[in-house]
Amino acid sequence: MFDIGFQELVLIFVIALLVFGPKNLPQLGRSLGRAMREFRRASDEFRSTIETNLQINEPDPLPTPSYSTGPPPPPLATADSTVTEGAEAAAPAAAAGAIAAAEPPSGEPYIAQRGGRLFHGRDCGWVRRIREADRVYFKRVGDAREEGLLACPACEPWEPA
Repeated sequence: MFDIGFQELVLIFVIALLVFGPKNLPQLGRSLGRAMREFRRASDEFRSTIETNLQINEPDPLPTPSYSTGPPPPPLATADSTVTEGAEAAAPAAAAGAIAAAEPPSGEPYIAQRGGRLFHGRDCGWVRRIREADRVYFKRVGDAREEGLLACPACEPWEPA
């Protein structure tokens, strides 16, 4: 850094020893070390504050809602039509599928807080505590894990295979 060799270092040490004396030299070294440590800590804190503020001001890309368009559900059986045993079991499932298809999914299924360590499922109770401006959305669990996030221990989000 300063290109100080061994000879220059010995000369500086001898001059410091003569000026401050052998009793005050250890105290001077300690106070110099503390000052350098405080300066390094303050500069690291300042740098992290600037980096955090720059990341907060970046706008998040808006998530694109993906609506699943599947085939229309089969008509429900009426009282005057004949229903076979297999169709009787499929009717409640088809009705539930029709209700689910009527409500489009709101946003991506996995949510994390900007600067946080965990990601949550959309139905997790902790999602309500994350402000909309601080939310980061993910489509898949793998996407969240690639960002270095851990699964929420309360809701344990997972993807069906």
